[in-house]
Amino acid sequence: MAPRTESIDDLPLEDLRRVVATLVAEMSRLSGLVEAKDGEIGELKAEVLDLKAKVVEQADEIARLKGLPPRPKFKGRPSGMEQATSKPLGKKGRKRGRGSKVDKLTVTSQVKLKAEVPAGSRFRGYEDVLVQDLRISVEVVCYRRERWEAPDGGRIVAALPSGIRGGFGPELRRFIAASHFQGQVTSERLTALLNGMGLQISKRQVVRLLSQGLEALVAEDQAVLLAGLETARWITVDDTSARHAGQDGIVTQLGDDRFAVFRTGWSKSRRAFLSLLQAGRDDYVIDDEALAYMTRLNLAAPLIAKLVAHPTKRLASEAAWLSHLKALGLDQFKTLPDPVKV
Repeated sequence: MAPRTESIDDLPLEDLRRVVATLVAEMSRLSGLVEAKDGEIGELKAEVLDLKAKVVEQADEIARLKGLPPRPKFKGRPSGMEQATSKPLGKKGRKRGRGSKVDKLTVTSQVKLKAEVPAGSRFRGYEDVLVQDLRISVEVVCYRRERWEAPDGGRIVAALPSGIRGGFGPELRRFIAASHFQGQVTSERLTALLNGMGLQISKRQVVRLLSQGLEALVAEDQAVLLAGLETARWITVDDTSARHAGQDGIVTQLGDDRFAVFRTGWSKSRRAFLSLLQAGRDDYVIDDEALAYMTRLNLAAPLIAKLVAHPTKRLASEAAWLSHLKALGLDQFKTLPDPVKV
């Protein structure tokens, strides 16, 4: 018979069962002690909170008796650490917050990854992991434009897609405009950044893309102002001095809680402000409000009568308006106030 040792492997089955039963009983006893201690700790915490509340009440009473200002009221907003620990946990221990950013992602491609498994393994589906990445690459496209000769000898060449300007595509132009105007990236840094990506472009070309061919952006900006003025319940206006093109100018802000538009000019006069409210339009209208304004400025009644008697009440531009005043002879009167300025 082999000598008996203290190793668990050498114990008979009955002894092992007795050891397991003893351990289970000990664990149950310890669990009971832990629960009891937790209860005592909870009671102590409650007592501490009560004591803190009483101390605060006594401090407020002492301050009141001394004539001191009351203690400021703080909103009962939990700290970031408390919020993080109080959120319920979802599957795999992940914290669930409001509006998970992962839920807003749109999957653009799906890649299946194969695992190395031993023989006899059973397939249990897939475990999905969303990964966001950014791909920056330079694309050079060669457009082969058909070239034809018309019956009259004229030359016909297929048109390029819209948005291409100076050998650069619309996506590049959009990136340059967003980086410069929204990201406040200078033309020098933009040039270095694009060259680092592998794009062959000079600072002069970057500046040209930022200053030319912006008609669509200007039209969109004017449309935002026009739509805002037509639909807003209220408008705020503010102006401040600003340097533009090396000269002192004025920046005017118009907007409400939905939009904001900024305009740079050289004056903040009434006429300049009215031109901003035109939202890109340049027409002149003679209506009751305009005639009342002329009367308040003491413009001679015979001159006002000339404007009223003429059938033309709307002119498309400032040049047309000045020509209209000249045709009526209003530019010939050297009086105060000046009829043309009014």
